[in-house]
Amino acid sequence: MFVYLSKKIAIPNNFRLNCIAWNQKEGYIAVGGEDGLLKVLRVDSSVSGSISGGKSRNLTAASNLSMNQTLEGHNGHVQVITWNEQHQKLTSSDQNGVIIVWMLYKGSWYDEMINNCNKSVVKGMAWSLDGLKICIVYEDGAVIVGSVDGNRIWGKELKNVALAAVQWSPDGKLLLFGIKNGEVHLYDNQGVFLTKLNMIPINGSQIQTIVSLQWYDGRNGYIGLDCPTLAVCYRNGKIQLMKDTNDDNPIVIETGMTTAWCCWNSCGSILAVTGLIPLLGNGETKDTNVVQFYSPFGKHLRTLKVPGREVTCCAWEGGSLRVALSVDSHIYFANIRLDYKWTYFSNTVVYTNEKISKDGICIMFWNTTNNTCCTKYVRALISIASHGDHCVLAVKNDLTQGSEQYALLVCNTIASPIDTKFTNLEPLWVTMNNNVVITASKNNFLVWSYRTPRNSMLHAGRLRRDKIYHIDETPTGVTEVIQDLDKDRSFETPINTKVTMDPICCLCATDKVLLIGRESGMIQRYSLSQITLTNRYNTGCKLYKIAINCDSSRASIMDTSGMLTMLDLETDSKKNVSKDVESEDEINKFERKDVWAMCWAQDNPVLLAIIEKTRMYVLREFDPEEPISCSGYICSFQDLEIRCVLLDDLMQKPEDTKNELIVDLEVKSLRDTRELLMKVGLKEANNFIQDNPHPRLWRLLTESALQKLDLETAENAMVRCTDYLGIQFIKRLQNVHNDQLKKAEVAAFLGNYDEAEKLYLDMDRRDLAITLRQKLGDYFRVVQLMKMGIGGSDKQMEYAYNKIGEYYAERQNWEGAKEYYEKSRNLEKLIECYYKLEDFIQLAGTVQQLPDKSPLLKTVARMLASVGMCSQAVAAYIKYGDVKSAVDTCVRLNHWDQAVELAKTYKMAQIGELLNKYANHLLSNGKRLQAIELYKKANYNLEAAKLLFQLAEEQARTRTNPLRVKKIYVLAALLIEDHINSTPATKGGRSNIVMGLTENSEDTRVIENAWKGAEAYHFLLLANRQIYSGNFDAAMKTALRLREYEDILQPEDIYCLLALSSAVNHAFAVCSKAFGKLESLETISEAVREEYEDLAVDIFTKHIPEDVRNSKAECTNCESLVPDWCVACPNCMTRFPPCIITGKPLMDLSNAWICTVCRHHVATERDVVNINACPLCHGTVTYM
Repeated sequence: MFVYLSKKIAIPNNFRLNCIAWNQKEGYIAVGGEDGLLKVLRVDSSVSGSISGGKSRNLTAASNLSMNQTLEGHNGHVQVITWNEQHQKLTSSDQNGVIIVWMLYKGSWYDEMINNCNKSVVKGMAWSLDGLKICIVYEDGAVIVGSVDGNRIWGKELKNVALAAVQWSPDGKLLLFGIKNGEVHLYDNQGVFLTKLNMIPINGSQIQTIVSLQWYDGRNGYIGLDCPTLAVCYRNGKIQLMKDTNDDNPIVIETGMTTAWCCWNSCGSILAVTGLIPLLGNGETKDTNVVQFYSPFGKHLRTLKVPGREVTCCAWEGGSLRVALSVDSHIYFANIRLDYKWTYFSNTVVYTNEKISKDGICIMFWNTTNNTCCTKYVRALISIASHGDHCVLAVKNDLTQGSEQYALLVCNTIASPIDTKFTNLEPLWVTMNNNVVITASKNNFLVWSYRTPRNSMLHAGRLRRDKIYHIDETPTGVTEVIQDLDKDRSFETPINTKVTMDPICCLCATDKVLLIGRESGMIQRYSLSQITLTNRYNTGCKLYKIAINCDSSRASIMDTSGMLTMLDLETDSKKNVSKDVESEDEINKFERKDVWAMCWAQDNPVLLAIIEKTRMYVLREFDPEEPISCSGYICSFQDLEIRCVLLDDLMQKPEDTKNELIVDLEVKSLRDTRELLMKVGLKEANNFIQDNPHPRLWRLLTESALQKLDLETAENAMVRCTDYLGIQFIKRLQNVHNDQLKKAEVAAFLGNYDEAEKLYLDMDRRDLAITLRQKLGDYFRVVQLMKMGIGGSDKQMEYAYNKIGEYYAERQNWEGAKEYYEKSRNLEKLIECYYKLEDFIQLAGTVQQLPDKSPLLKTVARMLASVGMCSQAVAAYIKYGDVKSAVDTCVRLNHWDQAVELAKTYKMAQIGELLNKYANHLLSNGKRLQAIELYKKANYNLEAAKLLFQLAEEQARTRTNPLRVKKIYVLAALLIEDHINSTPATKGGRSNIVMGLTENSEDTRVIENAWKGAEAYHFLLLANRQIYSGNFDAAMKTALRLREYEDILQPEDIYCLLALSSAVNHAFAVCSKAFGKLESLETISEAVREEYEDLAVDIFTKHIPEDVRNSKAECTNCESLVPDWCVACPNCMTRFPPCIITGKPLMDLSNAWICTVCRHHVATERDVVNINACPLCHGTVTYM
């Protein structure tokens, strides 16, 4: 960082100032002094963009006084003042104990409350962060806590304690009291004592006075996870920094000064300490006013000398860019140029405000060309540098990614890491060139050959050697040569890590030279790529920054006080002997003061841009040009233009990136050339450029000469700036004899396309205007020009429409692209548009428009298949002639019926095998229902029926839901019927299948017994319903029918049902036979058998085993009388089919109704009049 005094305000009557406070929210400055002096000032910065087109935008030194009000009310010396920023109040107190609260009303300050108890001297006042409470401590130990509205909350007298300072904790729950003897006591916000803090500066030493107690409230974030925020400053110059009140390892700073005050900046990243320090001058020691700046971790950043006898206090501005100092009877303002961690490359600003978040520190990559941002989060950023198209980030490593503590990340402009190096060397400084990254700690430096996509292709076979050197060593390059020859890496030199007496403090590198600065002022020069120490330069100053020009012939050196000097790097063989002494003397004498930024031109080794305070100078050799007002940070210096970024604004709002934060400044020679060309003439400008040659100036002359059609001057200028294409253009222009046409060509060459078009149209050369717009790719204008008159052909118009469609397609505007592709009849692009717009109906319609065998058909088929439009995709494949892809699409989309049909139509044998393979895969994964569905869709009804039969058998074994089992059996039987009916007539049709002539034995058995399972469970359910409804005779007849299904139903269930129904029907002969069958079953246990025997004994001791009813019917075949419950004639063995409604046997089928689906009978058609479906198969009732 760099600090300099920028403004001084004198207080009238030379009243001595005691205290100062700056309202960081609104910008008011309050100062208190002797004899009741209390003033409120306001210093406003200049309005942005008010001078020279924004060049002085946000200049930190440009300020004026917008308020200067004296507040009257105190009689004694005002000693303590503090702001309540939340409620816009000012509180002040004097030596007599008078406390006044001031408020702002209509632009002026008025006293709101006065407390003149005159208890004792007020030593400290502090508002809580929310501004609701104030704590006031008196020298005699009295403590008062009040509210913002003036009410007293509590008070306390601390016995035998002399208070010196007070501070609230950031959360408002704790109070810190600084005691006069140097101790710090901790209380809660109700005044209850908690503990005494361990203060190292007073341990074992004499009593020390606390002059300031500061606790950063964290309102603007923190720069680290364990960042100290509490500072206790003692009169003897010692400062203790603590993370919190429980910090066991505080940081103690020895400032070496008699301190008067200290305070944190607005984000807690810098602590300013004011006081007196003894300095040696003119042979004697004299106390000098200084402000010293420290980081929260105790690192000394900068010292600023302040004129006057005694500095009493300091205060920060809200943005941390200025410090106000009360010195004697004056207020001094010091501007601060912060050392942000940032860099610039390839039109990209990389920066961070170092505020810690839950993801770490956010690094922003801002592309200034298109105003887009990329972000990257790291644990902590240590240093950063850039070169060419890449930057390197030196970060603390996340230990989950490796054991090394640090990492070097080479990134591109979109924050993507290109290469990474993990190391244990602390990368305090880092620089890079096209091939290597050099990073340094205080003792060692590392040279790492990184890889990017470009140089990795150029040096693919080269082994990467990463070497750590010690700063005290003298490398000669021999080790690197040996290592290059050592393919198996057996030769490794040990790394020296001892602490040096002269640490590294800065470094800089180009492709040829590496310069490393040391704290003693020594600069060591190394050659690249073999690291060889070639020279040492003793500068005698405390080095801060080094920069090398573009041809590595000269280096600029900046020390910690802002002094800029030069160093000649040219070797003796390259020096001009005649100018050697003169130039060396000029270099030795050269120096500039108050410099805080410098940047060499990338294309001219003698141009250097520097910033002194708020003035930018461009040095040509050693002569400065006229200064330009600027307080931006220099990004680059190229083509006589200096690009600056207003980092102060950017860091306040890192996400608010806008083009106004980038400022481009021109050097004087560029400005003068423009003025000469505009006001004087080409000849004078030519003479001036010859005296100050630069390609940018020759290009300016070229443009001006072309506009005036001075082709000779333009050609000479193009030769000077080696513009071969421009020379060719001028040769072509010399063959044009029409001046108007020449002007149009020149306008087009210079990029004034609208003017060129207008000139073409004025000459009635619309064809040339169209050609120009076509070259520019502006096809919207091409179409307009074509429509203006009799223009291009239909082919040219279609081409223009096609280009406009491409324009919309590149921007994902598919609706606009579709419109123009339709006009250009570009079917290939229309297909893509339809797909992107999800207009699949139109997409399917393109199949008809495409010719057979067109490759686009395959593309359309894939698109349609991807959204499940199987039929349309198949049609496209068939038209293309790719039947296999059509079948594969059907298979992938589970349209097996269509796949099988295609396979049969085009005689593809492998479809059945594929189907079975997929079905087996489903079955092995327990997906039987999906396998059934697969077979059904493929019209493999018999295979689906077999799986359904297996499922029904498994469900039957659970004995839980017989109705579900029946439904499954019915579904299986219906599939078999579909299988029978789907057989082509050429193969014999239904009759051959039923007779088993076309199937194997297993399939024949399945087909023959298709309805048997359904019948079994139908009659089982029917018998149970008949019993429950009291129709016992019908139930018995149905139960007798169940005897035919012993292979499907449990025999025990059948005969139990038969015994029950016959017993309640008083058919005890049938009942007796049923019990006999039950007792003979081998599948039941002995206990169950005994129960059946006991039940039979109980029944048949009461009833004779005879049937009470003995109804008979005539067999239609043999005309013999048989019992009406017989399922077959005992004489001729004719089977009587059952009625599926009543379950009784049907002897006469002449009047029976037959279901057209399952072919089962009902006694008469009258029985089905009142039902809509077949009771067995649930097919619709139809009448034969």
